[in-house]
Amino acid sequence: MQNDFINMIEPTPILKCKKCKMIAFLIKIFLQYSIYIIGIITWFLYDYFIAGAIFLLSYIVIGIIRAKLRNSVIPTKQREYHYNDKDIADWYTAKELCYEDENTSK
Repeated sequence: MQNDFINMIEPTPILKCKKCKMIAFLIKIFLQYSIYIIGIITWFLYDYFIAGAIFLLSYIVIGIIRAKLRNSVIPTKQREYHYNDKDIADWYTAKELCYEDENTSK
């Protein structure tokens, strides 16, 4: 008899209130587009060589922020799976920012 069981995967939380959805949307926008915004602002204020360097640096920094958010809220058994920015924002908002709203709605 095999004892190889597939661990239950906790689904990505579904946000119900508008405040939580808006927070998750803002986090998603920050993770996706802040690299480009920082690069464009730097290009307009300084030079395109500096903008390229800041673009690469911000790519690394946002990647670290994304990894910290992901590893702080997603269960350890599920960290090997790929999550996009929307899923990371939903997990973070549900687990860290809107947990009292989730308990009061039941």
